[in-house]
Order: sequence, then C-alpha cells, then structure tokens
Amino acid sequence: MNFENKTVLITGGASGIGKIMGRKSLERGCKALIIWDLNEQAASEVSKEFQQFEGKVYTYKVDVSVPEQISQTAQRVLQEHGVVDVLINNAGVVFKGYFHENTVSHIERSMEVNSLGPMLLTRALLGEMIAQKSGSICNIASSAGLIANPKMAVYAASKWAVVGWSDSLRLEMQELKTQVHLTTIMPFFINTGMFDGVKSKVLPILDPEKTSEKIMRAIEKQTALLALPLPYWFIRLSQGILPQRLYEWVMRDGFGIYDTMTGFTGRATK
Repeated sequence: MNFENKTVLITGGASGIGKIMGRKSLERGCKALIIWDLNEQAASEVSKEFQQFEGKVYTYKVDVSVPEQISQTAQRVLQEHGVVDVLINNAGVVFKGYFHENTVSHIERSMEVNSLGPMLLTRALLGEMIAQKSGSICNIASSAGLIANPKMAVYAASKWAVVGWSDSLRLEMQELKTQVHLTTIMPFFINTGMFDGVKSKVLPILDPEKTSEKIMRAIEKQTALLALPLPYWFIRLSQGILPQRLYEWVMRDGFGIYDTMTGFTGRATK
C-alpha cells in the first residue's frame, strides 16, 4: 500500500504523532489529509502549516467520545471527499491515579475516546472501503494493551479493548476477502506531552518522529501487529511461558515497567 493520491483521515491529527503522521502522509503524496480534532484552533494552525504540500488539508472539529458527532461528521466526509482510503485512529486520553481515584467521568471518557470512538468511526467508514475492495485502517493502541501496569488500570482496559477488537477485525476482513487491511500499533510511552512525568529506567521513551515513521511504514507494509520497542512476540512469549511471579519480576525489576507512572503528570485533560 502507498499513500500517493489517497485520502487519509487521522483523529487527533492536530498534535503529537497524529500531526506528524499527517505531514508524512502529505510528503508521501496523499491527495487529501482530513484532520479530526477537538482543538479547532490547533487544527486550523496545522492546516496553514501544511499549505506547502500539494495535497489538500481539511479539518473538522469532532469529539470522538460523542457517537452522534462521529456518525454525522463521517457522513459529511464521505459526501465531501468520497471514500477514505487510509484511516488512522489516533485520538486518545489518559487520566492520573489508581483505579479507585478515577471518577466515573474519567472511566467513561477513557473508554469512549480510546475504545468506542475508533470502533464507531471505523464502522461508519468501513462499508465504503469494502465496496471499493481496498483500504487501510491503523489503530494506535498501546503497550498498555499488552502489559498490565499500576496507575494505568482504566487506560490499559481501553487499550486492551482496542487490541482485541482491531486484530479480530483484521481476521474478519481476511476471511471475507475484502482487501481492507488492519494494522494495530502498540507503542511504549511516546515523548509528545501526553505522558509527561513518566520515568523508564531501561526501555527508552520513544521519539515521536521516528515512531511516526515506523507506523507509516507498518501501514505501507500492511503489518498486522507492531509493538515498540519490545516486539509483540517477546511480550506474548514471556506471558505464556514464564511463571506469573517471574514474569512480574521481569516487568517490575527487569524493565521497571511497574514504576513508570510514579511521577506521571500528563497534559491537562477535562
């Protein structure tokens, strides 16, 4: 798959790796970049910044926690731009604290933005992809969708849901011979501000530019699953063959995973 002359939609596309992947889509020759973001001003600024590229940039203010906004805006996109060739479900939120310290609102919003939003948007656009017998869907999950971690219970729940749904959908699309390809990304912490304050004693905090490029290449290669920096197979193999206590020792004392959120501050969220 290549991005040339494609229509690309990225949620959370006004900042972080969403913005970077948007730029990389334009650099690869996409004809239309569609940015969905809750921050209308930031999206407008990105649109102006990307005017140098031949591909056109279109922005929509959307709260992906609201099903009505997803369905209505998705219909607008289909009417105004036709089939979306590449969908990157990137928008996400995270809240601080142990599970019992999260409010009901925090729990609901985490699941709505991180889990339900990608499902509902994909459902709204998938039929047209199937009809044209081509399409790529990339779901940005997290290594938290593979590895349990203290002070991330709600976030981990939302990302485990994404991993399970995304890869199941990949198998469905294969079984139905639709030529719609799914890529599930499970990165460690990325240095975008979303996880400000996290500490990692062994695994590196990921560079946004390099990580975005790896994601773009994964979409192009139609990679099914990509975990960064620890490979997916290593995590699953460790979980499968190591006794529980030894596995937790490796994650806690070997990689220091369980202490990463101790100093977490993150960016301001509502």
